[in-house]
Formats: sequence, C-alpha cells, structure tokens
Amino acid sequence: MAAKAKNKTTVKSSVSLPLDTVLVEDCIAAMNRLPEKSVDLVFADPPYNLQLNGELKRPNESVVDGVTEKWDQFGGFSAYDRFTNAWLKAARRVLKDDGALWVIGSYHNIFRVGALLQDLDYWILNDIIWRKTNPMPNFRGKRFTNAHETLIWCAKSPDARYTFNYEAMKALNEDLQMRSDWVLPICTGHERIKDAEGRKAHPTQKPEALLHRLLLATTRPGDVVLDPFFGVGSTGAVAKRLGRRYIGIEREEGYAEVARARLASIAPYEPRARTVTQPRRSAPRVPFGTLVERRMVEPGTTLFCPKRHHSAMVRADGTLEVGKDEGSIHRIGALVQGAEACNGWTFWHVETEGGLAPIDTFRQAIRDEMASAA
Repeated sequence: MAAKAKNKTTVKSSVSLPLDTVLVEDCIAAMNRLPEKSVDLVFADPPYNLQLNGELKRPNESVVDGVTEKWDQFGGFSAYDRFTNAWLKAARRVLKDDGALWVIGSYHNIFRVGALLQDLDYWILNDIIWRKTNPMPNFRGKRFTNAHETLIWCAKSPDARYTFNYEAMKALNEDLQMRSDWVLPICTGHERIKDAEGRKAHPTQKPEALLHRLLLATTRPGDVVLDPFFGVGSTGAVAKRLGRRYIGIEREEGYAEVARARLASIAPYEPRARTVTQPRRSAPRVPFGTLVERRMVEPGTTLFCPKRHHSAMVRADGTLEVGKDEGSIHRIGALVQGAEACNGWTFWHVETEGGLAPIDTFRQAIRDEMASAA
C-alpha cells in the first residue's frame, strides 16, 4: 500500500529543536521537553530486558561478549512495562500527526512492546523480520539458533498520511515489491565501532544497512529523525548521509562521546545522490501533445510497439492514427492489442539512431527539465 503524500505543517513552539545533536540524559525526560508534534520519525532500539542468568560460554570455554550492562536490567516484567509505556507515550507526544515510529526487539521484549503500542493507540503498519545472515550460534544446543529480530512500524492513527517511498523500495529490490522479511548481516568487521582497547564500543550496535533501508523507506530529505536510545549513533550516521536531520538521546556519556566522534567524520551524500524514485502519479503531468509541440516527436512520425508488431502515425494534435481509427496514445495502444487498457507511454516507441526508444524517455526529459527549473 502506498501512503498518501504527507502534509507538512509548521509546529509553533517557544522551544527549538536540538537538531543534529546528541543529548545525554534520560530519554523520557528529554522527549517530554521537546516541542509537541515536532518529529517526523522515531526509531527506537530500546533495552531488550534479556534476563540473562550467568555467563554464556562457547564450547572452548571462552566467554561470549553479550549484553550485561545495567541499562538492560529491570526488576521484572512489570518494571519493564512501566518503562516501555512511559517512553512510548513520550514518543507519541513528540511525533507529528503524520509521523511514524519504528521499534526493534527480540523475542525477549517485542511482544510486550507490541501490546503496549496498541494500548496507546498506535496503528501498526507492518512487522518486519530482520533475518540475520550471520547470527550468533546457539552454543548450548538447547534451542533453535536465534537468527532474527523483529521491527514494528507504526503510525499514530489509521488515518495518518505517513511517508512510504514504495517506488524507492521496489527499485532497491530490483523492481520487485520489498517484502517484510529483510535478509541483512549483523554489524561486524570495519563497521563495528571499537573502544580504545579494541572491544565493542556498544554490544547491540545495529548495521547501517538496516537503518539505510528503514530511513529510505519512511522519511524524506530534511525530515527530523529522533532516536531515544542513540547508542553509538548508527541512526544519526545514516540520517546524516541521507540528508535527514537527527536528534539523538543517550543516557550513557561514554556512548554519546563515541557517537559524536563518529558523526563528525561523516559527510552527507551530495543532494542528487540522495534523491529516490518517486511515485509516477506525483510527477508533473506531461501530455503527449507537449512532445509534439516541442518537436521531440514530430507529426507524421511512425510509432511502433516494442516488437514492431503494431504501428501508428502521430498527428499534429498529439493523437495517433491507425487505419480509420484515431485517439490518444493509450486508446490506440489498447485498440491494436485488443485490450481494455494500455499505458501508451511504455507501449509506443520511436525510431532513433540507437534503435527503438519508448516515448516515455522524452516525457522524463521534460520532467527533469521542470524539476531543474523549480
């Protein structure tokens, strides 16, 4: 489903947004101080409440470098639910009416988060399965290897005009609809941020590829992306490259320092490289007659179907003629095929020095010209 175009509104507030900064404090307090309805997207990678008991060891007795930090430890499910409810409320307050929220988790927490999202009247759009190509093995051999995490994508209401760049996702997936199962590797190698001792700077750093797809799909250049659990800044890194604004909130000063250093070294992609495939219906309308008027396709030219089985002559008013029949590029395209409908822009081709070229090529040239002049 493609979303309707987002209606951007200016939020009036005496509090300015701390754009492209990392705030070191509790995320709930920080979000509650931000202007209401001021953020386009929230991406949240909250503590998973892993409930680990003791060390996890490999078969060779070496200790697995897991998540043992205090920020992932809660005094039971009720405490975790209270925390989750509070930050989800704060995020809902700061989101624009047409904004959206993403939250990622594992089986330890994602079902509790999902229930609370619905209790708070978020409208779930999709759940995405991130299937890891290189998951950590199950060393104890008592369960299936945990090879995925779940992302939930929500709007604020069923009527929200949220952003979804459907055509861009289809292009990213080689002209196939992007599915809700994403196969991507976990963060390893050169992408993994290390501390001075060469250890992981953060135990749950997410891969930039995951954030790239997510932000490309559900934001536009200039949108404000808030990450209330910023960690070492993966969300900010991708947002900066793609020309989005970011606000990071991170409780731990050490992580924030790493994130700031990382972000300082990143340069945005140049503006043309940040553009994505747009819905055809949102592009300026260009009648076929405009191509005729501008002599890009002259009256008297013969148009052909891709395999040259059908042909038609172009007339001065932008209609086509086949025998005794005349009409638009779409009507005549359907007529010669015996079809109910036809997209004449892709069906009809014109002879060029390099062979047949679809007339849509010339329409796109006019659209590019209009975009450059805007």
